[in-house]
Amino acid sequence: MTRKIGIIGMGHVGSTAAHYIVACGFADDLVLIDKNEKKVNADATDFEDAMSNLPYHTNITVNDYAALKDADVIISALGNIKLQDNKNDDRFAELPFTSAAVKSVGKKIKDSGFNGIIVDISNPVDVITSIYQEITGLPKDHVLGTGTLLDSSRMKRAVAKELSIDPRSVYGYNLGEHGNSQFTAWSTVRVLGKPITEIAKQRGLDLNKLDKAAREGGFNVFHGKKYTNYGVATAAVHLANTIMTDARTEMAVSNYREELNTYLSYPAIVGRDGIIERLNLQLTDEEKEKLQTSANFIKTKFKESMAKENA
Repeated sequence: MTRKIGIIGMGHVGSTAAHYIVACGFADDLVLIDKNEKKVNADATDFEDAMSNLPYHTNITVNDYAALKDADVIISALGNIKLQDNKNDDRFAELPFTSAAVKSVGKKIKDSGFNGIIVDISNPVDVITSIYQEITGLPKDHVLGTGTLLDSSRMKRAVAKELSIDPRSVYGYNLGEHGNSQFTAWSTVRVLGKPITEIAKQRGLDLNKLDKAAREGGFNVFHGKKYTNYGVATAAVHLANTIMTDARTEMAVSNYREELNTYLSYPAIVGRDGIIERLNLQLTDEEKEKLQTSANFIKTKFKESMAKENA
C-alpha cells in the first residue's frame, strides 16, 4: 500500500520534517504545500537532487491540495516564527496569524476530500488543533497535535543529563498545554527502576528546576538561533510514522479529552485510526489541579479565537 504524507508549511520545521521523511524513506509520496512558491519548489528540487545518493525514492508533488485526498497523514507546520520573539516567551503570540491561516487551510483540506489523520505542530498547538477539527469536521480522534510529546522529550533530556544516562531510559510525561501552563507529572516519571521522586530524595535532585528546564527548553533553543526545528520535526514524523504503521504506541500528544472538554496533551494509544484509546493516569491532587488549570486556559483561548471568526 502506498504511504502518503502531506506537509503544509515549509518553513524551518516543515522543511526539516520533509527532509527526515525523504532521507529515511518514510513515505512513497510526499505533498509539499506553501504559499511561497519559490521556496517550496526549491525544496522539492533540492530533495530530488538528494535522491540519487539515498537508498529510497520519494515522489514529490508541490502545491496541490487535491493531492491530499488520499494522504494518510497531513502535518501542519504553518506559522510565523518571528512572532515567537517576544519578551514573555509566549506561544500565543502566534495565534492571530496561525488561527487565520488554519481557518483558510482547513477549508481547503476539507474541500480536497481528505479523510486521513491531521498532525498539527502549529502554535499554539492545542488551540490550533481544536480549530482544525472544528473547520475540517474530521472526527476528534483523527485530529492530533504533537503537544507535549516534545516537552516530555525535553524533560527526559534534563533528567538524563542530571543522572548521566540515556534519555530513552527515562519514562514519564509532561501534560497539559504545549505552553507555559504545562507541567511535568512527576508521579508518572520512572528512572533507574524506581519512581523519580524516590531517586530525587536519594540524590538531592531539584524537581522544580528540572520541570523549569523542560518547560523552557524550547525557548532556550529559540533564543540561540531564533527558531526551533529538529526536536519538533522529529516528534511530528515519529507521530506520523506511528499512525501509518498502526504501531498502537502510548504517546503524550494533544488529543481531545471529553472530561475536560478540550484538546490538551495526555497519554493515549495512537495507531492508524488516530487515537485508539485514551488512558487514565493516577495523578496526584496537585497534578489534577494543574491539568484543569491548563485545560481552562486552552478552552478560553479557543473560544476567543472562534468568536473572532464569527464576529
